[in-house]
Amino acid sequence: MSIPKLSPEERSKALAKAQRIRSERMEVRKKLKSGKLTLADVLKHADEEVYAKMRVRYLLESLPQVGKITAQKIMEEVNIDEARRVQGLGARQKAVLLERLG
Repeated sequence: MSIPKLSPEERSKALAKAQRIRSERMEVRKKLKSGKLTLADVLKHADEEVYAKMRVRYLLESLPQVGKITAQKIMEEVNIDEARRVQGLGARQKAVLLERLG
């Protein structure tokens, strides 16, 4: 797959959108860590652009009292690939995550 040729204006818009999404994800992670947002809230809206492309690993690591090692163990137990994004989680995987961390 080749990279599409973008005009300078299209490239600028794409970069601005990417920066906006990264900033929104950072805010989501802060809200998760502080407890203002829950895992159930994120999974309920998993089809929204901000949540959909977030890596599950980062999502789990953003939860209170869940670090890198705990997140890794949970992902192995639930059989979630390291590169999986929130939009790619199956119904069973979501249910197990909510059961363990909900």
